[in-house]
Amino acid sequence: QVQLVESGGGLVQPGGSLRLSCAASGFIFSSYAMNWYRQAPGKERELVATITSDGSRTTYGDSMKGRFIISRDNAKRMVYLQMNSLKAEDTAVYICNARGIFLIGRYEYWGQGTQVTVSS
Repeated sequence: QVQLVESGGGLVQPGGSLRLSCAASGFIFSSYAMNWYRQAPGKERELVATITSDGSRTTYGDSMKGRFIISRDNAKRMVYLQMNSLKAEDTAVYICNARGIFLIGRYEYWGQGTQVTVSS
């Protein structure tokens, strides 16, 4: 059974930091690119950050560059999102995503999300 389980969300003051974690199981984690998305109330889902299957390359949404860092540990089947200098507009549900493109097809899995609230 495929599972992506996020943790680490919560309430943080503007300017603070949080580290989100996503634990993966049920698929070959090291073969999948991993992504963090976020969705705020009334807004479309937004891509936050991406890391390649081997961790060699990362990309970020424009508003996250320089503040967020995505990383992964393939041995532990974990992906992380370090969020610094948080702003009120970062408030959203943060969702872990796994995406793999293979000769036999494309596979994609989603977690349930973890709430991040940035407020004083």
